[in-house]
Amino acid sequence: MLILAIDTSTRTASVSLLKNDDILSEIFINLGVNHSIALLPALYDLCTLSCVKPSSVDLFVCTIGPGSFTGLRIGASTVKGLALAAGKPVVGVSTLDALAYNLIGSKMLICPILDAKKTEVYTALYRTGDDNVLEKTGSERVTDIEEFLRSIDEETIFVGDGAIKYARLIDGIMPGRSHFASPCNQYVKAAAVGILGKKKYSGEDVLDLITFTPIYLRPSEAEMKHP
Repeated sequence: MLILAIDTSTRTASVSLLKNDDILSEIFINLGVNHSIALLPALYDLCTLSCVKPSSVDLFVCTIGPGSFTGLRIGASTVKGLALAAGKPVVGVSTLDALAYNLIGSKMLICPILDAKKTEVYTALYRTGDDNVLEKTGSERVTDIEEFLRSIDEETIFVGDGAIKYARLIDGIMPGRSHFASPCNQYVKAAAVGILGKKKYSGEDVLDLITFTPIYLRPSEAEMKHP
């Protein structure tokens, strides 16, 4: 199965092409440019280098949140257009699941954190279960960072832009119990999105191509100002 995976849920963006669980190619962008500018050229380069046409792709996968409202919309609309043109299915993957996947195999509690601004974060907790499968121990949430950290009472490894931003606070609240992913593992990677998407597709967890929307976990700024 040929899989095209896209992530535009945070400041970074990445695209990857996989054949089943084998990563054929991947492009990662952390230049601070708008995803609407970078995504399509990255997809073009990815397909050109891999000698693959989008019409040959069997499955499209994208992150569906939480994360940047604008970024998620760009990723979702791009995948919808590609999948509609190719007549192929789409699977959505949680941004937090994809981040946690970078640390799969860890014996510690895994905590992906995305900065949600205003001292809030998007987060969830995971463990590596049997057969090296990630197990989410609670629901995804948007929450105050200090309140959330004080609820964790065991050794934990943190990952994500929120973990980078609040590293000093995390260390202060969880001295001796907090650890951090290596710099190369602090970002969402489209290859991980593709691998997780294939597993969801095997379980027949497919999105409705016309009606699916990203999962934001909270209202947008405009919605909060004008409910």
